Amino acid sequence: MKLYDYQLAPNPRRVRTFLAEKGITVPTVQVDLRAGEQFTPEFRAINPECTVPVLEFDDGRRIAEVVAICLYFELAHPEPALMGVGPQDRAIVADWHHRIERQGFWAVGDAFRNSATGLKGRALPGPDGYEQIPALAERGVARTILAVCQFVAGDRYTIADILALVTVNFAARINLTIPDDCSHLRRWHESVSLRASAAA
Repeated sequence: MKLYDYQLAPNPRRVRTFLAEKGITVPTVQVDLRAGEQFTPEFRAINPECTVPVLEFDDGRRIAEVVAICLYFELAHPEPALMGVGPQDRAIVADWHHRIERQGFWAVGDAFRNSATGLKGRALPGPDGYEQIPALAERGVARTILAVCQFVAGDRYTIADILALVTVNFAARINLTIPDDCSHLRRWHESVSLRASAAA
């Protein structure tokens, strides 16, 4: 088993943080996104979508979606439970994870991919090139909602907290910081940033 990764990208970081919380080590293969390695014929054969992360099993099968990769490890290594415990808790965690993805992560992604100089002609991930749209960068900033409580989905750390942490740190790359009046969010971010897995 191996994980195709890129140290600077937010989606692989979500998986690395999840694995670190679980205490799982998986060999990684670094795919240099800045050099365009994801578009080479060799990597397209691994993932035609030209994105990371990709988890490759020993039998050669692969999965390339963050939540699917995390779900595999959650089922293979149930403790600590990062995707909820029992039907109701799992549904609540999934609900919060989707909210943060839609209102935070995707919004920051729109702002980043439509404004970063290095992504001209690559405003969307994947094999095809798309031009940046400045209005989408502005809308992405406007859509970003960064507000959570003790832990995002309840009384313990979950995959929703991992996504929120990566989102807040990703937002900082485009100078979108936690507002001064969001003391609960600032406290939460400072707290979860101290976890060992935050450095994954």
